[in-house]
Amino acid sequence: MAGMNDVELLRKLESAREKILTQIRKVIVGQENVLEQILTALLAGGHCLIVGVPGLAKTMMVATLSRIFDLRFSRIQFTPDLMPADITGTEVIEENRDTGEKSFRFVPGPLFASVLLADEINRTPPKTQSALLEAMQEHRVTVGGKTYTFEEPFFVLATQNPIEQEGTYPLPEAQLDRFFFQINIGYPGPEEEKEIAEKTTTPSDIMVEKVLTREEVLELQKLVLKVPAAKTVIDYAVRLVRATRPQEERSDPFIRKYISWGAGPRASQALVLGGKSHALLNGRTAVSETDINDILEPVLRHRLILNFNALAEGIKVEEIVKHLREQIS
Repeated sequence: MAGMNDVELLRKLESAREKILTQIRKVIVGQENVLEQILTALLAGGHCLIVGVPGLAKTMMVATLSRIFDLRFSRIQFTPDLMPADITGTEVIEENRDTGEKSFRFVPGPLFASVLLADEINRTPPKTQSALLEAMQEHRVTVGGKTYTFEEPFFVLATQNPIEQEGTYPLPEAQLDRFFFQINIGYPGPEEEKEIAEKTTTPSDIMVEKVLTREEVLELQKLVLKVPAAKTVIDYAVRLVRATRPQEERSDPFIRKYISWGAGPRASQALVLGGKSHALLNGRTAVSETDINDILEPVLRHRLILNFNALAEGIKVEEIVKHLREQIS
């Protein structure tokens, strides 16, 4: 992609998007909306929290994406006994056979990858969760007084099982806020499930092709930052986020009734940056309010703290988002 101008990059992305979806469809049945949200977050340089019951091909989806982008893939199965050094890496003592001198050598952990699948992140203690979340924020780790920087891009997809919470360590709100999107994966439809049952119970030798290189992904991430966002669109995104805060002087009675704490400034940033990425993926060179609305749910799902009234009446975040869309214009 070296030497390409912005127009050529946009054309490259338009053709790449269809190729990416074509390759993923060889392996994954359905989940088109989930795939688009993951691509949106990847181009925006954000991380994703994926929530879904077991058996919905979360791991396969992420591994397939890494092959399509020709990026190094790593998977960590989080368990209650996992320690920070198990994921960041550790120093080992090595002896020089010729001189007999001993020295420390750093052995990188599974964090040193471009696409990292953090499976069941809520099953590991807070100390290890913090090590991962620090790496997500800083894109580097410090071991033995030395700092090691990750190769870009660095993209984390963490998974959670929404059903079984016994023996887990729920992520604090401040750590959840570091995820760009929360993506919910539901059960497939009847026809999709039939196709899954057929495809996975017959011999197959499916090979996915590489669509984008690491350098091309980095160039596209830079292109996302260049997408213009009108002040009216930024104002719309900020008003949506501020409307989620019951502490605001003119907050909506519906919000005050059902929300304890609203979203912070990271939500405003995610809406604008995610809107830019969403616009580019759909072949547009400027952000619109439609782009903001399309990503509003994955941006707010994990950033709103519902109160007892909401829990008692069965009010979901999706209903809050629907109310916001209707009230803010």
